[in-house]
Amino acid sequence: MSVERKTALFSGINFKQIALFLAVIGPGIITASVDNDAGGITTYTLAGAHFGYSLLWTLIPIAIVLVIVQEMSARMGVVTGKGLSDLIRENFGLKLTVLLTLVLLVANLGNTMAEFAGVAASMEVFHVTKYISVPIAAALVWILVVKGTYSMVEKIFLIASAFYLTYAISGLLANPDWGYVAASTVVPTVSFNPGYLAMVIGLVGATIAPWMQFYIQSSIVDKGIKISEYRYTKLDVIIGCLVTDIVAFFIIVTCAATIYPSGISVESAAEAALALVPLAGQYSSWLFAFGLFNASILAASILPLATAYTICEGMGWDSGIDKKFKDAPQFYTLYTMLIVIGAAIILIPGIPLIEIMVMSQVLNGILLPVILVFMLLLINNKKLMGSYTNGKIYNYISWGLTIAMTLLTLAMIATSIFPGLFM
Repeated sequence: MSVERKTALFSGINFKQIALFLAVIGPGIITASVDNDAGGITTYTLAGAHFGYSLLWTLIPIAIVLVIVQEMSARMGVVTGKGLSDLIRENFGLKLTVLLTLVLLVANLGNTMAEFAGVAASMEVFHVTKYISVPIAAALVWILVVKGTYSMVEKIFLIASAFYLTYAISGLLANPDWGYVAASTVVPTVSFNPGYLAMVIGLVGATIAPWMQFYIQSSIVDKGIKISEYRYTKLDVIIGCLVTDIVAFFIIVTCAATIYPSGISVESAAEAALALVPLAGQYSSWLFAFGLFNASILAASILPLATAYTICEGMGWDSGIDKKFKDAPQFYTLYTMLIVIGAAIILIPGIPLIEIMVMSQVLNGILLPVILVFMLLLINNKKLMGSYTNGKIYNYISWGLTIAMTLLTLAMIATSIFPGLFM
Protein backbone atom coordinates (compact mmCIF):
# COMPACT_ATOMS: atom_id res chain seq x y z
CA MET A 1 0.00 0.00 0.00
CA SER A 2 1.42 3.40 -0.98
CA VAL A 3 2.00 6.22 1.48
CA GLU A 4 -0.77 8.25 -0.22
CA ARG A 5 -3.31 5.42 0.15
CA LYS A 6 -2.36 4.93 3.81
CA THR A 7 -2.81 8.65 4.42
CA ALA A 8 -6.22 8.60 2.72
CA LEU A 9 -7.26 5.58 4.77
CA PHE A 10 -6.63 7.32 8.10
CA SER A 11 -7.52 10.88 7.05
CA GLY A 12 -11.14 10.50 8.17
CA ILE A 13 -10.22 9.30 11.64
CA ASN A 14 -10.15 11.88 14.42
CA PHE A 15 -7.44 10.50 16.68
CA LYS A 16 -7.92 13.33 19.18
CA GLN A 17 -11.55 12.32 19.74
CA ILE A 18 -10.55 8.67 20.08
CA ALA A 19 -7.91 9.62 22.65
CA LEU A 20 -10.46 11.70 24.60
CA PHE A 21 -12.94 8.81 24.60
CA LEU A 22 -10.29 6.37 25.82
CA ALA A 23 -9.35 8.82 28.59
CA VAL A 24 -12.95 9.21 29.75
CA ILE A 25 -14.11 5.59 29.31
CA GLY A 26 -14.50 3.51 32.45
CA PRO A 27 -17.30 4.44 34.89
CA GLY A 28 -20.14 3.52 32.52
CA ILE A 29 -18.72 0.20 31.37
CA ILE A 30 -17.55 -0.85 34.84
CA THR A 31 -20.84 0.03 36.58
CA ALA A 32 -22.94 -1.75 33.96
CA SER A 33 -20.63 -4.78 33.95
CA VAL A 34 -20.88 -5.20 37.72
CA ASP A 35 -24.65 -5.20 37.25
CA ASN A 36 -24.06 -8.75 35.97
CA ASP A 37 -22.96 -9.92 39.42
CA ALA A 38 -23.51 -13.31 41.06
CA GLY A 39 -27.20 -12.57 41.62
CA GLY A 40 -27.71 -11.28 38.10
CA ILE A 41 -25.94 -14.25 36.51
CA THR A 42 -28.02 -16.63 38.62
CA THR A 43 -31.21 -14.87 37.46
CA TYR A 44 -30.22 -15.10 33.77
CA THR A 45 -29.19 -18.73 34.26
CA LEU A 46 -32.55 -19.67 35.73
CA ALA A 47 -34.38 -17.70 33.02
CA GLY A 48 -32.74 -19.80 30.30
CA ALA A 49 -32.81 -23.10 32.21
CA HIS A 50 -36.50 -22.82 33.20
CA PHE A 51 -38.06 -20.89 30.30
CA GLY A 52 -35.78 -21.48 27.32
CA TYR A 53 -35.55 -18.61 24.84
CA SER A 54 -38.96 -17.15 25.74
CA LEU A 55 -37.55 -14.34 27.92
CA LEU A 56 -34.91 -13.06 25.49
CA TRP A 57 -37.26 -10.30 24.25
CA THR A 58 -37.21 -8.64 27.69
CA LEU A 59 -33.55 -7.69 27.24
CA ILE A 60 -34.40 -4.98 24.69
CA PRO A 61 -36.66 -2.86 26.96
CA ILE A 62 -34.34 -3.63 29.89
CA ALA A 63 -31.37 -2.17 27.96
CA ILE A 64 -33.36 1.00 27.19
CA VAL A 65 -34.31 1.48 30.85
CA LEU A 66 -30.72 0.91 31.97
CA VAL A 67 -29.31 3.46 29.50
CA ILE A 68 -31.82 6.16 30.54
CA VAL A 69 -31.26 5.75 34.29
CA GLN A 70 -27.46 5.47 34.07
CA GLU A 71 -27.25 8.44 31.70
CA MET A 72 -29.09 10.67 34.19
CA SER A 73 -26.71 9.69 37.00
CA ALA A 74 -23.68 10.27 34.80
CA ARG A 75 -25.00 13.66 33.65
CA MET A 76 -25.55 14.83 37.24
CA GLY A 77 -22.02 13.76 38.17
CA VAL A 78 -20.42 15.64 35.27
CA VAL A 79 -22.50 18.84 35.62
CA THR A 80 -22.52 19.21 39.43
CA GLY A 81 -19.18 17.60 40.26
CA LYS A 82 -20.88 15.94 43.24
CA GLY A 83 -22.03 12.44 44.13
CA LEU A 84 -25.70 11.48 44.39
CA SER A 85 -25.80 11.15 48.19
CA ASP A 86 -24.02 14.51 48.48
CA LEU A 87 -26.76 16.13 46.37
CA ILE A 88 -29.52 14.39 48.35
CA ARG A 89 -28.02 15.67 51.63
CA GLU A 90 -27.71 19.24 50.34
CA ASN A 91 -31.21 19.36 48.86
CA PHE A 92 -33.32 17.11 51.09
CA GLY A 93 -31.57 17.20 54.48
CA LEU A 94 -29.23 15.10 56.60
CA LYS A 95 -31.86 12.96 58.38
CA LEU A 96 -33.28 11.56 55.16
CA THR A 97 -29.78 10.99 53.80
CA VAL A 98 -28.75 9.06 56.93
CA LEU A 99 -31.85 6.85 56.65
CA LEU A 100 -31.21 6.10 52.97
CA THR A 101 -27.53 5.34 53.48
CA LEU A 102 -28.22 3.03 56.44
CA VAL A 103 -30.70 0.99 54.38
CA LEU A 104 -28.22 0.94 51.49
CA LEU A 105 -25.45 -0.18 53.87
CA VAL A 106 -27.47 -3.18 55.07
CA ALA A 107 -28.59 -4.06 51.54
CA ASN A 108 -25.08 -3.83 50.11
CA LEU A 109 -23.64 -5.90 52.96
CA GLY A 110 -26.08 -8.63 51.92
CA ASN A 111 -25.10 -8.12 48.28
CA THR A 112 -21.41 -8.33 49.18
CA MET A 113 -22.03 -11.63 50.98
CA ALA A 114 -23.77 -12.89 47.84
CA GLU A 115 -20.70 -11.98 45.75
CA PHE A 116 -18.36 -13.92 48.04
CA ALA A 117 -20.84 -16.79 47.91
CA GLY A 118 -20.45 -16.59 44.12
CA VAL A 119 -16.66 -16.76 44.48
CA ALA A 120 -17.02 -19.84 46.69
CA ALA A 121 -19.50 -21.60 44.40
CA SER A 122 -17.55 -20.93 41.19
CA MET A 123 -14.23 -22.13 42.63
CA GLU A 124 -15.84 -25.30 43.99
CA VAL A 125 -16.44 -26.26 40.33
CA PHE A 126 -12.63 -26.35 40.11
CA HIS A 127 -12.49 -28.31 43.41
CA VAL A 128 -11.18 -25.36 45.46
CA THR A 129 -12.76 -25.12 48.92
CA LYS A 130 -14.36 -21.83 50.00
CA TYR A 131 -12.03 -21.72 53.01
CA ILE A 132 -9.21 -21.03 50.55
CA SER A 133 -10.92 -19.13 47.72
CA VAL A 134 -12.92 -16.61 49.78
CA PRO A 135 -10.08 -15.34 52.06
CA ILE A 136 -7.73 -15.01 49.08
CA ALA A 137 -10.37 -13.16 47.03
CA ALA A 138 -11.14 -10.83 49.96
CA ALA A 139 -7.45 -10.03 50.46
CA LEU A 140 -6.93 -9.33 46.75
CA VAL A 141 -9.85 -6.91 46.38
CA TRP A 142 -8.86 -5.10 49.59
CA ILE A 143 -5.23 -4.66 48.53
CA LEU A 144 -6.30 -3.53 45.04
CA VAL A 145 -8.35 -0.57 46.27
CA VAL A 146 -6.48 0.39 49.44
CA LYS A 147 -3.02 0.29 47.88
CA GLY A 148 -3.88 1.32 44.30
CA THR A 149 -4.63 4.60 42.54
CA TYR A 150 -7.91 5.39 40.80
CA SER A 151 -6.30 5.06 37.36
CA MET A 152 -4.76 1.66 38.15
CA VAL A 153 -7.92 0.30 39.81
CA GLU A 154 -10.07 1.45 36.89
CA LYS A 155 -7.80 -0.26 34.34
CA ILE A 156 -7.97 -3.54 36.28
CA PHE A 157 -11.77 -3.27 36.53
CA LEU A 158 -11.98 -2.67 32.76
CA ILE A 159 -9.83 -5.74 32.08
CA ALA A 160 -12.05 -7.79 34.40
CA SER A 161 -15.10 -6.49 32.51
CA ALA A 162 -13.61 -7.85 29.27
CA PHE A 163 -13.60 -11.38 30.74
CA TYR A 164 -17.40 -11.41 30.57
CA LEU A 165 -16.78 -12.47 26.96
CA THR A 166 -16.34 -16.00 28.32
CA TYR A 167 -20.13 -16.20 28.38
CA ALA A 168 -20.27 -15.36 24.67
CA ILE A 169 -17.83 -18.19 23.94
CA SER A 170 -19.85 -20.53 26.16
CA GLY A 171 -22.98 -19.55 24.23
CA LEU A 172 -21.34 -20.34 20.89
CA LEU A 173 -20.16 -23.72 22.20
CA ALA A 174 -23.78 -24.50 23.17
CA ASN A 175 -24.66 -24.49 19.43
CA PRO A 176 -28.18 -23.00 19.69
CA ASP A 177 -30.72 -22.61 16.88
CA TRP A 178 -29.80 -19.04 15.93
CA GLY A 179 -32.92 -18.52 13.82
CA TYR A 180 -35.12 -19.35 16.78
CA VAL A 181 -32.90 -17.23 19.04
CA ALA A 182 -33.31 -14.20 16.74
CA ALA A 183 -37.09 -14.63 16.57
CA SER A 184 -37.38 -14.97 20.35
CA THR A 185 -35.33 -11.79 20.83
CA VAL A 186 -37.56 -9.52 18.73
CA VAL A 187 -40.99 -11.18 19.12
CA PRO A 188 -42.35 -10.95 22.71
CA THR A 189 -43.69 -14.09 24.33
CA VAL A 190 -46.68 -13.18 26.48
CA SER A 191 -47.53 -15.48 29.36
CA PHE A 192 -49.48 -15.00 32.58
CA ASN A 193 -47.92 -18.03 34.21
CA PRO A 194 -46.98 -16.94 37.78
CA GLY A 195 -43.47 -18.38 37.46
CA TYR A 196 -42.94 -16.60 34.14
CA LEU A 197 -44.14 -13.26 35.53
CA ALA A 198 -41.94 -13.70 38.61
CA MET A 199 -38.93 -14.29 36.36
CA VAL A 200 -39.71 -11.14 34.31
CA ILE A 201 -39.78 -9.18 37.57
CA GLY A 202 -36.51 -10.84 38.60
CA LEU A 203 -34.83 -9.86 35.32
CA VAL A 204 -35.87 -6.23 35.76
CA GLY A 205 -34.81 -6.27 39.41
CA ALA A 206 -31.42 -7.71 38.47
CA THR A 207 -30.88 -4.86 35.99
CA ILE A 208 -31.17 -1.66 38.01
CA ALA A 209 -29.86 -1.60 41.57
CA PRO A 210 -29.70 1.51 43.81
CA TRP A 211 -25.94 1.21 44.34
CA MET A 212 -25.32 1.61 40.58
CA GLN A 213 -26.66 5.16 40.52
CA PHE A 214 -24.47 6.18 43.46
CA TYR A 215 -21.34 4.47 42.13
CA ILE A 216 -21.37 5.76 38.56
CA GLN A 217 -21.89 9.34 39.74
CA SER A 218 -19.18 9.09 42.42
CA SER A 219 -16.66 7.49 40.05
CA ILE A 220 -17.26 10.21 37.45
CA VAL A 221 -16.64 12.86 40.12
CA ASP A 222 -13.55 10.98 41.35
CA LYS A 223 -12.22 10.82 37.79
CA GLY A 224 -12.76 14.56 37.28
CA ILE A 225 -14.66 14.37 33.99
CA LYS A 226 -15.52 17.82 32.59
CA ILE A 227 -18.76 18.95 30.92
CA SER A 228 -16.87 19.32 27.62
CA GLU A 229 -16.12 15.58 27.81
CA TYR A 230 -19.67 14.52 28.61
CA ARG A 231 -20.53 13.19 25.14
CA TYR A 232 -17.76 10.61 25.58
CA THR A 233 -19.11 9.68 29.02
CA LYS A 234 -22.56 9.25 27.47
CA LEU A 235 -21.07 6.89 24.89
CA ASP A 236 -19.28 5.05 27.72
CA VAL A 237 -22.64 4.56 29.47
CA ILE A 238 -24.39 3.33 26.32
CA ILE A 239 -21.61 0.87 25.45
CA GLY A 240 -21.56 -0.45 29.02
CA CYS A 241 -25.32 -1.03 29.06
CA LEU A 242 -25.27 -2.77 25.67
CA VAL A 243 -22.37 -5.03 26.67
CA THR A 244 -24.19 -5.93 29.88
CA ASP A 245 -27.28 -6.88 27.89
CA ILE A 246 -25.21 -8.94 25.45
CA VAL A 247 -23.66 -10.90 28.33
CA ALA A 248 -27.13 -11.57 29.75
CA PHE A 249 -28.26 -12.65 26.28
CA PHE A 250 -25.51 -15.27 25.96
CA ILE A 251 -26.07 -16.61 29.48
CA ILE A 252 -29.76 -17.16 28.72
CA VAL A 253 -28.95 -18.67 25.30
CA THR A 254 -26.37 -21.07 26.79
CA CYS A 255 -28.80 -22.44 29.36
CA ALA A 256 -31.78 -22.40 26.99
CA ALA A 257 -29.88 -24.43 24.37
CA THR A 258 -28.53 -27.03 26.78
CA ILE A 259 -30.15 -27.28 30.21
CA TYR A 260 -33.75 -26.36 29.25
CA PRO A 261 -34.31 -29.19 26.71
CA SER A 262 -32.53 -31.72 28.95
CA GLY A 263 -35.00 -31.20 31.78
CA ILE A 264 -32.18 -30.98 34.35
CA SER A 265 -33.18 -28.97 37.42
CA VAL A 266 -30.72 -26.23 38.42
CA GLU A 267 -31.16 -23.55 41.07
CA SER A 268 -27.89 -21.60 40.75
CA ALA A 269 -25.23 -20.55 38.25
CA ALA A 270 -22.73 -22.97 39.84
CA GLU A 271 -25.13 -25.89 39.35
CA ALA A 272 -25.61 -24.79 35.75
CA ALA A 273 -21.84 -24.85 35.18
CA LEU A 274 -21.68 -28.46 36.41
CA ALA A 275 -24.74 -29.43 34.36
CA LEU A 276 -23.07 -28.13 31.17
CA VAL A 277 -20.33 -30.80 31.29
CA PRO A 278 -22.34 -33.64 29.69
CA LEU A 279 -24.45 -31.25 27.59
CA ALA A 280 -21.94 -28.84 26.04
CA GLY A 281 -18.54 -30.15 27.11
CA GLN A 282 -15.99 -29.49 29.83
CA TYR A 283 -14.71 -26.26 28.26
CA SER A 284 -18.18 -24.71 28.23
CA SER A 285 -18.60 -25.66 31.91
CA TRP A 286 -15.23 -24.16 32.86
CA LEU A 287 -15.93 -20.95 30.93
CA PHE A 288 -19.31 -20.59 32.63
CA ALA A 289 -17.78 -21.12 36.08
CA PHE A 290 -14.90 -18.74 35.34
CA GLY A 291 -17.40 -16.11 34.21
CA LEU A 292 -19.21 -16.46 37.54
CA PHE A 293 -15.92 -16.14 39.46
CA ASN A 294 -14.89 -13.06 37.49
CA ALA A 295 -18.30 -11.43 37.96
CA SER A 296 -18.35 -12.20 41.69
CA ILE A 297 -14.87 -10.90 42.45
CA LEU A 298 -15.43 -7.74 40.38
CA ALA A 299 -18.71 -7.04 42.19
CA ALA A 300 -17.09 -7.87 45.55
CA SER A 301 -14.68 -5.00 44.81
CA ILE A 302 -17.24 -2.51 43.50
CA LEU A 303 -20.15 -2.96 45.92
CA PRO A 304 -18.16 -2.10 49.09
CA LEU A 305 -16.54 0.74 47.16
CA ALA A 306 -19.93 2.12 46.06
CA THR A 307 -21.20 1.86 49.65
CA ALA A 308 -18.18 3.68 51.06
CA TYR A 309 -18.56 6.45 48.46
CA THR A 310 -22.28 6.82 49.21
CA ILE A 311 -21.99 7.00 52.99
CA CYS A 312 -18.97 9.31 53.01
CA GLU A 313 -20.54 11.74 50.54
CA GLY A 314 -23.81 11.69 52.47
CA MET A 315 -22.01 12.46 55.73
CA GLY A 316 -19.68 15.02 54.18
CA TRP A 317 -16.54 12.91 54.77
CA ASP A 318 -13.58 12.77 52.41
CA SER A 319 -13.60 9.87 49.97
CA GLY A 320 -11.70 8.65 46.91
CA ILE A 321 -9.30 5.92 45.83
CA ASP A 322 -6.53 8.43 45.18
CA LYS A 323 -6.62 9.59 48.82
CA LYS A 324 -4.44 8.00 51.49
CA PHE A 325 -5.92 6.28 54.55
CA LYS A 326 -5.01 9.21 56.81
CA ASP A 327 -6.87 11.61 54.47
CA ALA A 328 -10.05 9.49 54.18
CA PRO A 329 -10.15 7.15 57.22
CA GLN A 330 -13.93 6.69 57.20
CA PHE A 331 -13.89 5.78 53.49
CA TYR A 332 -11.28 3.03 53.86
CA THR A 333 -12.70 1.80 57.18
CA LEU A 334 -16.13 1.29 55.62
CA TYR A 335 -14.62 -0.46 52.60
CA THR A 336 -12.56 -2.77 54.81
CA MET A 337 -15.46 -3.49 57.16
CA LEU A 338 -17.79 -4.55 54.34
CA ILE A 339 -15.21 -6.90 52.81
CA VAL A 340 -14.20 -8.49 56.11
CA ILE A 341 -17.77 -9.02 57.34
CA GLY A 342 -19.07 -10.10 53.93
CA ALA A 343 -16.33 -12.69 53.47
CA ALA A 344 -16.31 -13.91 57.08
CA ILE A 345 -20.04 -14.65 57.19
CA ILE A 346 -19.80 -16.81 54.06
CA LEU A 347 -17.29 -19.03 55.88
CA ILE A 348 -19.77 -19.82 58.68
CA PRO A 349 -21.06 -23.39 58.20
CA GLY A 350 -24.79 -23.61 57.53
CA ILE A 351 -25.28 -19.88 56.97
CA PRO A 352 -28.68 -19.29 55.25
CA LEU A 353 -27.36 -17.68 52.06
CA ILE A 354 -30.68 -17.75 50.23
CA GLU A 355 -32.42 -15.82 53.01
CA ILE A 356 -29.60 -13.25 53.05
CA MET A 357 -29.84 -12.75 49.28
CA VAL A 358 -33.64 -12.42 49.43
CA MET A 359 -33.48 -9.83 52.22
CA SER A 360 -30.88 -7.74 50.37
CA GLN A 361 -33.07 -7.93 47.25
CA VAL A 362 -36.08 -6.71 49.24
CA LEU A 363 -34.08 -3.77 50.66
CA ASN A 364 -32.85 -2.91 47.16
CA GLY A 365 -36.44 -2.99 46.00
CA ILE A 366 -37.54 -0.61 48.75
CA LEU A 367 -34.75 1.83 47.92
CA LEU A 368 -34.96 1.80 44.12
CA PRO A 369 -38.19 3.77 43.54
CA VAL A 370 -37.16 6.31 46.18
CA ILE A 371 -33.76 6.82 44.53
CA LEU A 372 -35.34 7.19 41.07
CA VAL A 373 -37.71 9.89 42.38
CA PHE A 374 -34.82 11.79 44.02
CA MET A 375 -32.81 11.54 40.79
CA LEU A 376 -35.65 13.01 38.72
CA LEU A 377 -36.24 15.84 41.20
CA LEU A 378 -32.53 16.68 41.24
CA ILE A 379 -31.91 16.45 37.50
CA ASN A 380 -34.84 18.82 36.81
CA ASN A 381 -33.52 21.40 39.29
CA LYS A 382 -32.29 24.26 37.09
CA LYS A 383 -30.20 25.71 39.94
CA LEU A 384 -28.18 22.49 39.94
CA MET A 385 -28.25 21.44 36.30
CA GLY A 386 -28.65 24.71 34.37
CA SER A 387 -29.32 23.86 30.72
CA TYR A 388 -28.64 20.15 31.35
CA THR A 389 -32.04 19.35 32.86
CA ASN A 390 -34.26 16.74 31.20
CA GLY A 391 -36.35 17.78 28.21
CA LYS A 392 -40.14 17.27 28.26
CA ILE A 393 -40.12 14.05 26.25
CA TYR A 394 -37.20 12.67 28.26
CA ASN A 395 -39.10 13.52 31.45
CA TYR A 396 -42.26 11.77 30.28
CA ILE A 397 -40.23 8.67 29.49
CA SER A 398 -38.26 8.87 32.76
CA TRP A 399 -41.32 9.32 35.00
CA GLY A 400 -43.15 6.57 33.10
CA LEU A 401 -40.22 4.23 33.66
CA THR A 402 -40.06 5.22 37.33
CA ILE A 403 -43.74 4.37 37.82
CA ALA A 404 -43.31 1.08 35.95
CA MET A 405 -40.20 0.22 37.97
CA THR A 406 -42.05 1.07 41.19
CA LEU A 407 -44.90 -1.31 40.33
CA LEU A 408 -42.50 -4.07 39.30
CA THR A 409 -40.43 -3.51 42.44
CA LEU A 410 -43.52 -3.77 44.64
CA ALA A 411 -44.39 -7.02 42.88
CA MET A 412 -40.81 -8.27 43.34
CA ILE A 413 -40.90 -7.45 47.07
CA ALA A 414 -44.26 -9.19 47.43
CA THR A 415 -43.03 -12.35 45.69
CA SER A 416 -39.80 -12.30 47.73
CA ILE A 417 -41.68 -12.15 51.05
CA PHE A 418 -44.60 -14.34 49.95
CA PRO A 419 -43.27 -16.73 47.26
CA GLY A 420 -46.68 -18.29 46.59
CA LEU A 421 -48.63 -15.02 46.48
CA PHE A 422 -49.55 -15.18 42.79
CA MET A 423 -49.79 -18.96 42.53
